[in-house]
Amino acid sequence: MKVDQKYKRLIKIIFTFGITSMLIALYGWTWIYHYNRIIEFPFFRRGNWMMIFLYGVLLVLFMSTYGGFKVGYLKKGNLIYSQILAVIFTNIFTYLQIAVLDKHFLGPLQLIKMTVLDFLVIICWTLVYQWIYGKMFPPRKMLLVSGKRSDYHLMEKINSREDKYEICQIINIEQGIPLLMQEILKYDGVIVGDISSHERNLILKYCFANSIRTYNVPKISDILLKSSVELNLFDSPLLLSRNEGLTIEQEFLKRLVDIVGALIGLVVSSPLFLVIGICIKLTDQGPIFFKQTRLTKNDKIFEIYKFRTMVQEAEEDGVARLASEGDSRILPIGHLLRRTRLDELPQLFNILMGDMTFVGPRPERPELAEEILKEIPEFSYRTKVKAGLTGYAQIYGKYNTTSYDKLKLDLTYIRNYSLLLDLKLIFMTPKIMFMKEATEGVLPDSENKRK
Repeated sequence: MKVDQKYKRLIKIIFTFGITSMLIALYGWTWIYHYNRIIEFPFFRRGNWMMIFLYGVLLVLFMSTYGGFKVGYLKKGNLIYSQILAVIFTNIFTYLQIAVLDKHFLGPLQLIKMTVLDFLVIICWTLVYQWIYGKMFPPRKMLLVSGKRSDYHLMEKINSREDKYEICQIINIEQGIPLLMQEILKYDGVIVGDISSHERNLILKYCFANSIRTYNVPKISDILLKSSVELNLFDSPLLLSRNEGLTIEQEFLKRLVDIVGALIGLVVSSPLFLVIGICIKLTDQGPIFFKQTRLTKNDKIFEIYKFRTMVQEAEEDGVARLASEGDSRILPIGHLLRRTRLDELPQLFNILMGDMTFVGPRPERPELAEEILKEIPEFSYRTKVKAGLTGYAQIYGKYNTTSYDKLKLDLTYIRNYSLLLDLKLIFMTPKIMFMKEATEGVLPDSENKRK
C-alpha cells in the first residue's frame, strides 16, 4: 500500500481538514441548538456563522501551536495529547467568549459534553488515520554516516521512532568517500553524524545531485550561520551575524512583559502557593522554599527560588548532583511537583526582581557549569541573555538531553529571538508540563551533566 512521497502533503491536508471539520461541526451544533437559544439576544444566520468561524480560528491557532496537525511527525500518543490540549484551551476561550456576549456565565454542562465528544472524535480519527498513514508511508531506509565521536545518542533517538526511520547500515567516514558514494544510492535518506565540514560538504552536494534527502546534526557554527541576515550589497552574497544578543527595544519590551506577567501570575497562582506550602510542611516540617545559586546574563550569580522537592540536606556532602530515576531524596509531594514543574512557580519572584525572564535558557549551577565548560567551551554562549523560567530547550528537549544538544537549542532561541517566539514558547509550556519524557531524571551514572 506504499504511496509516492509526493502525495504526503496532500494526505496530511486531508487529515487536518477532516479533524478540523468534525470538531467545528460539533461546536456549530452546540452553539445553534443550545447556547444561541438560551442567551438573552440570540444570533441569526450571519451571526451564527461568525461564531462558528471564530471557534474555527481559535481551534486552528491552538492546534498549530501544540502540533495537533502533525500526523506522521509526532507519535500517536503525543499527537492525540496535543489535539486534546488544543481543544481544551479552545473550548475554555469559547465559553468565556459566550459569557462575555451574554454578560453572565451560562451552564457549562453542554460544553463539557461537547468536549467529551471532541475527545472521542480525536482518538478514533487519529488512531485510524495514523494507522493508514503508516501503511502508506512505511519507515525510511536510512544510512548513518558516523565520525570519530560516538553517535550512540543519535542512534538511540532515531531508533525510538521506528515508525519513521530504520537505520539499515552504519558507515564510518574513515572507510572512504568512494565506498560511501556507492552505498548512499541504496537508501531513502542519509543521516550525517559528527564529521568534518569538508567531508560533510561532499556528502551534501552528492545527495543534492542525486535527489536523496539528508539529515544533518548541526554544529554550533551552523546555528550561527543559519540565523544570519543575508546581504545583497554586492554581486557576491554575504551573511551578516551581528552577534550582539537582544537589542535595547527587545530588552525593554521583554522586561515589560516580565513585570506584568509575573504580577498576574503571582495573583492567579496564590492558592497553589498555599496548598503546596501546606503539603510540604506536612511531609517533614521543613522549609517550604529552597534556594540555590545559579547563573544568569553575563554569568551574574543569583539565588533561585523553588518549592522544596527533596529531603533537607539533600547534598549534605557538598557534592552537586542531579536527580536520577527513583532518587530516594525526592519527597512524595516532590514527585508530583517535578512532574508538573510546579516546583518552579516561586521563580515568578526571580522574574519580578529582574534576575530571570519568562523565556530564556534555564539557569545553570556555577559548579556544574564549570564542569561542562571543560568539555564544551561554547556553553558560556547561553548567558548572552537572561536565564528563563521556560525556554526553547525545555520545550523541544528533555530533562536529560545532553548539555551539547541543549546548548544548540538555546542558541537557536537566542539567535532567532522575537516577542512572537516568546509567546509561542509560553503557550507551549503547558503541553510539556505533563509529559513524562520532559521531566524524567537522568539515569544513574549517566554522562549527562546538565539539569
